[in-house]
Amino acid sequence: MNQPSRAEKFVLPDGVRKLTFTRDTKVANAGTYVVQKEDHTLGNIVRMQLHRDPNVVFAGYQVPHPSDNRIVIKVHTNKNSSPMQAMTESVNCLSEEISTLTQKFKDEVQAYKSNQGY
Repeated sequence: MNQPSRAEKFVLPDGVRKLTFTRDTKVANAGTYVVQKEDHTLGNIVRMQLHRDPNVVFAGYQVPHPSDNRIVIKVHTNKNSSPMQAMTESVNCLSEEISTLTQKFKDEVQAYKSNQGY
């Protein structure tokens, strides 16, 4: 078959870092993150979380090419923060939200099972 292996979409090759950060040399408090083996799902949720931070001036992402399994996230902050700090806070908030959502789901499943007599 003339199709790449499905594992190429999510298995990180040896020696490749999942996340890299490069400071912007022309704009203060700006930088670019490259996340390997991810797509619009992660890119959009991180971008939206970054937009919730009042110190973030700009946050955007792109998938360079549909067959290129990576996302590029650009972050620009004001002088009160740094792109590294904004990203760290955003990822921590997302992690907390996902934990809360997971717990609520488990609670609802348990309540349903209790009501059904499992």
